[in-house]
Amino acid sequence: MMTRRRMAMACCSALTLALGATACGGGPVSAGGGAKELSGQTLDVAGVWSGAEQKNFQKVLDAFTEKTGAKTRFTSTGDNVSTVVGSKIEGGNAPDVVMVPQVGVLQQFAKKGWLSPLSGKTVSAVDANYAPVWKDYGSVDGKLYGLYFKAAHKSTVWYSPEAFEQAGVKPPKTYEEMLKSGQAVSDSGLPAFAVAGEDGWTLTDWFENIYLSQAGPEKYDQLAKHEIAWTDPTVVKALTTLGTLFSDKKLIAGGQKGALSTDFPGSVEKVFGPEPEAGMVYEGDFVAGIAKDQFGKKIGQDATFFPFPAVTGGKAPVVSGGDAAVVLKDGRNSKAATAFLEYLATPEAAAVWAEAGGFLSPNKKLDLASYGDDTARETAKSLIDAGDTVRFDMSDQAPASFGGTKGVGEWKLLQDFLRDPSDPAATAAALEAAAAKAYKG
Repeated sequence: MMTRRRMAMACCSALTLALGATACGGGPVSAGGGAKELSGQTLDVAGVWSGAEQKNFQKVLDAFTEKTGAKTRFTSTGDNVSTVVGSKIEGGNAPDVVMVPQVGVLQQFAKKGWLSPLSGKTVSAVDANYAPVWKDYGSVDGKLYGLYFKAAHKSTVWYSPEAFEQAGVKPPKTYEEMLKSGQAVSDSGLPAFAVAGEDGWTLTDWFENIYLSQAGPEKYDQLAKHEIAWTDPTVVKALTTLGTLFSDKKLIAGGQKGALSTDFPGSVEKVFGPEPEAGMVYEGDFVAGIAKDQFGKKIGQDATFFPFPAVTGGKAPVVSGGDAAVVLKDGRNSKAATAFLEYLATPEAAAVWAEAGGFLSPNKKLDLASYGDDTARETAKSLIDAGDTVRFDMSDQAPASFGGTKGVGEWKLLQDFLRDPSDPAATAAALEAAAAKAYKG
């Protein structure tokens, strides 16, 4: 789930803002000035963000206040968005807008009748400013309920330029070249990859990138919906490709055992920490935040990335995730909520957070100059250039019991595969058994 990709940040950042201090579980109330369209109204927004992300989203809320006069109040839900929002609806205290981090949760909210379709103005903006795939992920039964405001680019491989220089290699263009480069890095004295096998979600991301490149977008969509079985030859082929890496103890820091005891932050530390134990780590654009904030690396100099490379003749994959804004029917301020979604659909709103950092927008009208550094611009350009070939994280589209629960389903079975990658067909059969049970439920 997108929420599990978020770094553990302090729930309460002591933000001293001009008009109030942020408290845990809530945000400052911003005041608008002058006789503006929504003066005197208050917009309640809920989302998973805390710490630095909440601070930066508050800048977007403040810009909305400046534009419309509406006050805003943000509530941090933590990871359990569905549970928190459901309880607020039952208690008669529903927020007006929720930032939803999973396609599955958005669909769940829509099917429960909790959501209002977005306004015609928002729909027109999405049609003009977004690749159609983002409209598809925000729609249920042909109606647009979710506006994707913040995206994640999960097809980036981060590496130490110093390690590559030592090994005499350059960023690879194909998956096969990446493994060869990895061998050269290992031969130079540093294991090639830090793999965060303790967190099963990272292994689903490895699989999804390989599968999207190797099998193509149509098969990816079919597998995401369980329209084809996990025993399909394309799945076995992708597992075989992944197993080539997983079975090579020389390529993985600590071997399989070491990988299975490494969590995601630990995998970034193995590459960019004070005592490097690997030359590369695969994960999304959010790796940069840890490398910069926790280990003081200069992004683009001490830590940089290459796109996840094309696999066996396929196209380079772009797997994404994102947070979609939805309007709750039971919210008390539908006028302000509608205006806020119309605002979020503009490049003006995206530019506020892009300048602050730690943000990618799927809005293709956002000027890339709005991003604060070249690496962010390059990542954003890659996401936009992928257009309709972008695919949302597959495990985030699956029932949680298969694609998003620790110790069961896809997470556990791919950890088992990392432990022993010798029989891809058997792993595919186990995945299908788990998927069949989850999708029926």
